[in-house]
Amino acid sequence: VQLQASGGGLVQPGESLILSCAASGFTLDYNAVGWFRQAPGKEREGISCINRARSGTKYYADSVKGRFTISRDSAKNTVYLQMDSLKPEDTAVYYCATDFEGGYVPAVTSTECDVDFNYWGQGTQVTVSS
Repeated sequence: VQLQASGGGLVQPGESLILSCAASGFTLDYNAVGWFRQAPGKEREGISCINRARSGTKYYADSVKGRFTISRDSAKNTVYLQMDSLKPEDTAVYYCATDFEGGYVPAVTSTECDVDFNYWGQGTQVTVSS
């Protein structure tokens, strides 16, 4: 069972990146998935999550709402985070996580992401700088 985040890089302000969270050993459609980030000297921030595929509800933190889009590709067993209009303050290590065999049913709405994130991928660095 493995969860792998990828797609980070160095971009200029206003540009876009797509992060991928690929699962192996289990079916990601049956689980909620979240994206988090942590900048140097700051606490980890939950920025987006998507419910199980049969629900598909999504949550975005205010800091990324309108700029980031979370989505699934069931065939590729992958969740994506499309990041547009990137800002220097988006610079951080980005992580994905899921509730594989989690302790409770996930609750994801436009204002809430209550998920038992118990399985984490490694981080991918995103740097936004001119």
